[in-house]
Amino acid sequence: MAALTDAPPPPAFLNVENSLLGRRWTGPGEPAERIGAAIAQRLEAPEIVGRVLALRGVAPEDAADYLNPTLKALLPDPSTLRDMDVAAARLVAAVSSRERIAIFGDYDVDGGASSALLVDWLRALGRAATVYIPDRIDEGYGPNVEAMAALAREHDLIVCVDCGTLSHAPVAAATAAGAEVIIADHHLAGETLPSCAAVVNPNRHDDESGMGHLCAAGVVFLLLVAANRLLREKSVAPPDLIAALDLVALATVADVAPLIGVNRAFVRQGLKVMAGRRRPGLRALADIAKLTAPPSAFHLGYMLGPRVNAGGRIGKADLGARLLSTLSGEEAEGIAHELDRLNAERRSIEADVLAAAILQVESRGVDGPLVWAAAPGWHPGVVGIVAARLKERFDRPAVVIGIDGAEGKGSARSVEGVDLGAAVGALAREGLLLKGGGHRMAAGLTVAANEIDAAMARLADKLARSVGARPAARTLRIDGALSAAAATPDLIALLEAAGPFGQAARAPRFALPAIRVAFAKRAGESHLRLTLADPAGGRLDAIAFRAFEGPLGPFLEATGGAPVHIAGRLEIDDWGGRRKAKLTVEDAAPAD
Repeated sequence: MAALTDAPPPPAFLNVENSLLGRRWTGPGEPAERIGAAIAQRLEAPEIVGRVLALRGVAPEDAADYLNPTLKALLPDPSTLRDMDVAAARLVAAVSSRERIAIFGDYDVDGGASSALLVDWLRALGRAATVYIPDRIDEGYGPNVEAMAALAREHDLIVCVDCGTLSHAPVAAATAAGAEVIIADHHLAGETLPSCAAVVNPNRHDDESGMGHLCAAGVVFLLLVAANRLLREKSVAPPDLIAALDLVALATVADVAPLIGVNRAFVRQGLKVMAGRRRPGLRALADIAKLTAPPSAFHLGYMLGPRVNAGGRIGKADLGARLLSTLSGEEAEGIAHELDRLNAERRSIEADVLAAAILQVESRGVDGPLVWAAAPGWHPGVVGIVAARLKERFDRPAVVIGIDGAEGKGSARSVEGVDLGAAVGALAREGLLLKGGGHRMAAGLTVAANEIDAAMARLADKLARSVGARPAARTLRIDGALSAAAATPDLIALLEAAGPFGQAARAPRFALPAIRVAFAKRAGESHLRLTLADPAGGRLDAIAFRAFEGPLGPFLEATGGAPVHIAGRLEIDDWGGRRKAKLTVEDAAPAD
């Protein structure tokens, strides 16, 4: 990787020190320009493509491999994860002995995809499994004593996926009832682990694999890679795991896992598998979401993922896992329609809770290291989404808690550079939370209603140093300037080779200097559709999502033809079968 971090900070790009959204625009700087030129020359690509790679720390000699992330090159040896060999051997033994197997999964996309991965693998070997997904409201997150004991009475092996690392009592109950337990998880571990056959978790304290960026589906995939290796040693033909990468890709993006290392290969290859439309559940979901183009990471995160999640949020918890594992096209269509309906209902509930939460946060003040809101009656299925919206709006870690009687159940979302999961886990160990845990960017918690103020004050104290270490001024990193005419589908296709883009792998952002708004029209209640025109006659369609929730919409709607600087992300619009470039507007500033 090339080092750009030692260079002095570049001046404000286009002299934008304080944009309409209060951000300082920063450009590539001289080192990125120089390294980008070398990359472009080596790849025989446009210089802007080389600059995008340079800004992501790619050295010229690594550029070709970076653009082609493969599992062969990036997949780690599963045995580097603690307990992996034990878990794989136990799973293969259960298959060979025709033991009764149960899967206990979380109710989100990662849990559903992880469960479906195991169901697919076992099905290919002629084995079936019971899938148990707990109800979010009645049972809460993770294994519980009653459910685990009941499963143990009917099964020989229970595999907990995307949960279980902190579930000492439920795992003990299953063991006491006669079943063995394997845990395949990625959430932060406590000081001690449940006593069971194996705990495969790259975020346990004694794991040195360096795979802490995996989501649970990534961990399960590696478990199956290890299991397949053992099957080959027994001269048993192993199931095809490449076909399962669509599930791993969906979970990786939807769980906001950083798109680095093998996660890039998971998502890149998984999108290719998904484009083949062979999995009935994802095919039905793509159709109901009106996804006509080949899927991208954006589609996984904003179109498919939320619908899969909707069952666990406000409907039947097992709908997502059933959708992802079914072989029946008819069943898939029925579940997809139900999830789409639930997702629309979720959006309505979310809007009401968000409006109330914003009022709370603003009345409490937004200058501290944490923003939070809590109220009786808030649906526990939307508090995580609302926390994410607060985080985006106020650029602070956010917690949203729904209170039911004497307890509050909440979700937390973090910002880059702030390990929220560790802080929430520490509060649980201190006794200020009844339960709490998660990972760097997201966490869940249960707190006594009369302890909410004290717990949030303590959490703010724990986050103060890391939040304070972040730059005081908000910045928007710009990869370069483009004219409207230069923003072509061919250029975008070249840029997309540097992806997939998402968590820890930001999409390239470009500024269109001194451009004119030739057309502006509201779309829905808060979005704005635009046509941008540059002085040379180039034109580019654009959209500013939720623009009227802040100053961006009114400003762009009323430019009166005056030149403005506009920044955003480029994508290809395939609507109506005609490929054209489109800009998603993220910020703007007057062109003085």
